Amino acid sequence: MGPLVLDHVPTSLLDLLNNTLILRQTAPHLPISSLCALAKTSRALRQIIRQSPQAFRYLDLSPVKSAICPIEEPLDTGGNNWRRERMDESLTEDDFYSGPLRSIFSRLHQQHVLHNVHTLVLDGLSVTAEFVKELMTEERYNVRLLSIREVKHLNQRKLQQYLRYAVRPSRPAGTPRVKGIYLFGPREAAPLVTSPSKRTASPASLGVMSSPGAQIGAEWNQKSTDALNAALARTEDRWYRSSGRMMTKRPSSDWAEILQACEGIIAFDAVLCRGPRHDPAKAYIRDGSDSSMPHPASFLRPAIATVALGPLGCESCHSCPEEPAIFGESPWTQFPLLSPVPLHWCSTRAAQRPHTLDGLCPPPLYVRCEDCLKGRWCERCHKWWDENCYGGSSTAQRTELQQTELLETLDTSGSTQLIPKQTIKIVGVRRDCFGCGHTCISCKELFIRQCKNCGNEYCREDNDASSDTMCDWCNYTSRRTVEMY
Repeated sequence: MGPLVLDHVPTSLLDLLNNTLILRQTAPHLPISSLCALAKTSRALRQIIRQSPQAFRYLDLSPVKSAICPIEEPLDTGGNNWRRERMDESLTEDDFYSGPLRSIFSRLHQQHVLHNVHTLVLDGLSVTAEFVKELMTEERYNVRLLSIREVKHLNQRKLQQYLRYAVRPSRPAGTPRVKGIYLFGPREAAPLVTSPSKRTASPASLGVMSSPGAQIGAEWNQKSTDALNAALARTEDRWYRSSGRMMTKRPSSDWAEILQACEGIIAFDAVLCRGPRHDPAKAYIRDGSDSSMPHPASFLRPAIATVALGPLGCESCHSCPEEPAIFGESPWTQFPLLSPVPLHWCSTRAAQRPHTLDGLCPPPLYVRCEDCLKGRWCERCHKWWDENCYGGSSTAQRTELQQTELLETLDTSGSTQLIPKQTIKIVGVRRDCFGCGHTCISCKELFIRQCKNCGNEYCREDNDASSDTMCDWCNYTSRRTVEMY
């Protein structure tokens, strides 16, 4: 009997997608339109995509055109053909703006795939508070991570009420199903592909920055700055780097109370500031007696931390009074959800875990609110000083602090002797330039110049018509005219 000869049949796409592991790793990278188009190619692929719980585990509807709410077109309360229906008087505002999303989820529910969606991204779409409430309460939804960053028509007051109701002590067991919400941070920007001619073109109002060389230099400076910050922090997550302000709009104090109520139940892409001024036990000035009086500038209401300070801590002591959050040691409530939204995992632990470049332990997390950093944070280089190293002042002026350094010297007998030396270190920030914000003395020496003609100080970076020796007014050689109106 001769040897058995096996015919090598090439592996098809059907065989690959039939593997659960491959489908789970591949499906989140495909747009929903491509996934639906693939399901229409054959009955076998349709059965795999529609019946497998891994295909629609991650659902991103932000690039879907049918999910955008056009104001000029009428829509119904969520039917399949909502563009063909006419508006009636019973249509509410929430039904109007959430009509496209309700239509999409109605079709997904009919196809029996809605229950498989665990991570839902609705960034930039028209999302109402009523629709978010349905995602958290109705049984047909099984969403764990929800991203609603920069959405439209969202009533935040209603959303706060619904969140308070969802985390009430008398809530049913296993509710709410949503464990993490991306709400405060900016959404991921789509990559822009532009030609070199369009990239170098700019309006003439930019002055010196209108030249192609200046634009290329500014672009490379920004890339080098990001690479340096990532190398110092050993991670590309902006919360663990010296990123400064993490939110374009400062959240209201009501959201801080919501985060307190949801602590341990629902995680957000923001955390509460743990500065000592938010602790009622520490926000008192004691005069040595048994009695203590509150100071009007000491205690602060709960606030959301909006400033990422980097992994080095205070510029002087490299720490902070409240101790930094260390991943794996500190409570999970001290860590925000990191961007981007995880593709293959739907747990809050996976969304909070930072990814280091060297694979070692993540750096410590230093975050504060702006009120806790008033007068002690440089908005350009992001240096900062804590309450123990510099108390700050209401006028946000720099303060000269004397520090003692011990210098080793050898006397005539050959023995080592320590001699103290007084050195002056300037800490604190001041607003020398309106465009730069509050800056430290090091940033002032780099960018602030004194005009040799008029003697006034000016910023070399914000005044485009200035030079290294003269301000923009003295450096302007054309005829000057005074505009009365």
